[in-house]
Amino acid sequence: MLANKRILLIISGGIAAFKALDLIRRLRERGADVTPVLTRAAEQFVTPLSVSALAGNKIFRDLFDLTDEAEMGHIELSRSADLIVVAPATADLMAKMATGQADDLASTLLLATDTDVMIAPAMNVRMWDHPATQRNLATLQADGVRIVGPNQGDMACGEHGPGRMSEPLEIVAAIEAAFSQGPLAGQHIIVTSGPTHEPIDPVRYIANRSSGAQGTALAEALRDLGATVTFVTGPATARRPEGMKIVEVDTAQQMLTAVQTALPARAAVFAAAVADWSVVGASDQKIKKDGSGKLPSLNFAENPDILATVSQMTDGRPELVVGFAAETQTVVENATAKRARKGCDWIVANDVSPETGIMGGTENAVTLITKDGAETWDRASKTAVAALLAQRIADALKG
Repeated sequence: MLANKRILLIISGGIAAFKALDLIRRLRERGADVTPVLTRAAEQFVTPLSVSALAGNKIFRDLFDLTDEAEMGHIELSRSADLIVVAPATADLMAKMATGQADDLASTLLLATDTDVMIAPAMNVRMWDHPATQRNLATLQADGVRIVGPNQGDMACGEHGPGRMSEPLEIVAAIEAAFSQGPLAGQHIIVTSGPTHEPIDPVRYIANRSSGAQGTALAEALRDLGATVTFVTGPATARRPEGMKIVEVDTAQQMLTAVQTALPARAAVFAAAVADWSVVGASDQKIKKDGSGKLPSLNFAENPDILATVSQMTDGRPELVVGFAAETQTVVENATAKRARKGCDWIVANDVSPETGIMGGTENAVTLITKDGAETWDRASKTAVAALLAQRIADALKG
C-alpha cells in the first residue's frame, strides 16, 4: 500500500524523536520514499546523519538555505509529498500549526502545503492536558489534520499518563489507513469500548465481563474503510487497535468527558458496556470487615447516560449515532424500546445470557434495530460482525 508513496516526515524536538528513526525504517520496508525535515530542536535528540542514512535521502533543516531553495524551494517541498507526517509533534509545533505561524522550515512547510497532514503528538502529560493544547488539537482536527495517539504510559520526565508518542507500527497503520480509498476516507468516527470501573474503595470496583473485543474489531474495520477513528476505551482486556487515537478511561463520567472532547464526528458508535451505577462517596481507604457480620452500606447513583446525551444533542450531534444493547431476555423488544428512549439512530442488540458465551467471547450474534425494524444476523466472529456493521455505517453516511 505504501510502495512509491512519498512521505515528508517532519521531526520536531522531543525525546520521542528517537522513535522517528524506527518509523523511517518501517516506512522504507513497505516501499515508501521518506524525505526528512528536522527542526533545530530535533537535532538535540537525533543526528542529521542518522536520519539521512536511514531515509536514504537528503534531509532539510534551514528555511533560508540558498542551495535548497535553488534546488527545491520550500513551497515545492511542501506540495511534492503524498502525505506530510509530523512525528513527534510537540506542543510548540501544534500551537504554530493551529495559529498559522511560519517562523522556521517545518512550520512554513505546514502552512504552505495543500497535502494531507498527519501528526503524532508527544509531550508531558500536563502539557497534553492543558486547555491551550486541547484547543489547538480541536482546531487542527477541524482543519482536517489527522491525529494518531498519543498513548498513555510512563514518560522520560518520570510522570505517567497520556502524552507518549504512538509506536512506529501504530503510525504506519495510520498512514496506510490515510492512503485507503475506502468509503469512509476523511470521516471522523468515535468508538467507545470495554467496561467501565466504578470505584467502591481503592481496591474494589463495580464492573462487568465485557472484554472490549467487539469494540476493537469495529474500530479496526472502520479504520480499514478509511475512517479517522477516536477510540475511547475503559479498562478492557482486549488489545488496543492500531492506527487511531486511543483515549483510556476508567469511569462512566470520564468516558462521557472523553467523548464530548472528541466531538465533532460524523458518526459515534457506543460499543462500551458502561456501568449503570456508581458508588456515592466511594471510600478513599479500603473498607474492612469489623467482625459484626454486617455488610457495609453502599449508596448508588445513576451514571451519566452517554448514548442518550450524544443522541439528544441539539448542536453538533453526529449524523449517525449507534448504540449497543446487551440483553439477557426479550432482546429485540428491549433493544427497540431502548432505541426510542435514547433517541439514537441504530441499536446493535445481542443476547449476553451466560449460556451464549458472547460476553467476553470471540463470537457475537446481533440484531440491528433501526427505524425500519429489526434485522437479525447469523452468529459469527466479532471481526466478521464488525466488518458488516462498518460497511453498513459507510453505506448510511454515503446515502
